[in-house]
Amino acid sequence: MNQFQDHLQRTISECATDIEALYRRCLSTAPNYGVTLEDFTTAIRAAVNKYLGQSDVDVPTAETARSFIGELQTTDLYLALACSRGNEHAWWEFDQSYRRYIERVARHLASADTSAEEVIDSVYVELYGTRVVDGVRQSKFATYTGRGTLRGWLRTVVWHAVIDLHRASHDEVSIEDWSEAGGEARARPGSRERSREGSETAAIDRITRDRYAAATAEALDESLQSLGDHEKLLLLYYHVENLKLREIARLVEVPTSPLRRWFQRQSKRRLSTPESRVHESTIMRWLEKVYEKIQKAFRDVLQGRHGLSDAEVDICTELATGDLAREDVRNNLGDSGATVLSKGRGE
Repeated sequence: MNQFQDHLQRTISECATDIEALYRRCLSTAPNYGVTLEDFTTAIRAAVNKYLGQSDVDVPTAETARSFIGELQTTDLYLALACSRGNEHAWWEFDQSYRRYIERVARHLASADTSAEEVIDSVYVELYGTRVVDGVRQSKFATYTGRGTLRGWLRTVVWHAVIDLHRASHDEVSIEDWSEAGGEARARPGSRERSREGSETAAIDRITRDRYAAATAEALDESLQSLGDHEKLLLLYYHVENLKLREIARLVEVPTSPLRRWFQRQSKRRLSTPESRVHESTIMRWLEKVYEKIQKAFRDVLQGRHGLSDAEVDICTELATGDLAREDVRNNLGDSGATVLSKGRGE
């Protein structure tokens, strides 16, 4: 840490009392969000570092830092922090407060070749986060600093989703996505696979696949078969039937749907009337729980029965989430899933 940053951190520390007072205010309003003072302080520090830590000359005074912190939308930040951690109560509050706004913005910004429903679905997936890095789910909410209102930030998120979907519909790959993949995971449009090095890599990949494919298929089969009927039904809807989160949510709302009854038992919430809404975030949360159950069973089989190391399990995980996944979901959920699927639709 350079001298400037060292001074800046001490300046922020002088604001600890102010930060705690803001936290206590948020906690009194929403005590069940599961956000700790440490979480809140870390987020405030990140905002101060981002907006006041850009100068190499003048270190902000404690008074300047207090003024900046006081201008942050801390209530919105508190909610975003809770949502980024998957807190059930926070997500229900978010749906109630912002769902209609996201719908309006999506309908306003969606282009002719991108439906508003696709945009909304994409936004909710991004906000909840489906990618896990070092055990931490990468929720888009983690990028919100409280500098502006959550509403304004959401408008930007929706706009980016519209752009990304438009690019995808035109077979384009964004520079950001390509960079995150290291430029290696998939080739740029129009580029050619060339060089001996590429051929050698492909050969190594084939050897790796052959070595671990059988164990991967066995573990994936058993982990899928360990699921309950309604967990299988969720996977069938999302991965085999290719239904959007919004479409699954509508099915849950059907009074005769077994998914509706299962949802009420699992969430301990009642859908009091046929018109009671179920949101995409709710479906995303239950899918996440199914993924976690599959992942644990998958790892148990590979380590317990096959004696694989963590590194080898990671290789098998890549295989399972690649081209083996869709085929195995169809095969392993096919017979039992067809029955549950027909029940889920009220057939």
